[in-house]
Amino acid sequence: MKRKIHCFMSATICWLVLSAFLTIAFAADSPRITKEELQAMLGNPDLIIIDDRAGADWTASEFKIKGAIREDPANVEAWMDKYPRDKTLVFYCA
Repeated sequence: MKRKIHCFMSATICWLVLSAFLTIAFAADSPRITKEELQAMLGNPDLIIIDDRAGADWTASEFKIKGAIREDPANVEAWMDKYPRDKTLVFYCA
């Protein structure tokens, strides 16, 4: 039970970056949002949520955002151009 609570707390703390452009999302000064701000955005067709956890972390986790797309953070070059630049991208890890 402690592990589940710890994982949940880690997931809520680990909300990362909100950005209109993928290149900006990887910049050190990218804006951050809270889980409440993200929750208010859910359902927006211009929102793309990207889960960028490492493979083992993603596989082992019970906590995933419904509709999030899992991308390999070690291979950004392979997927960064597939997302439209006019969408809002949110990256998260836990």
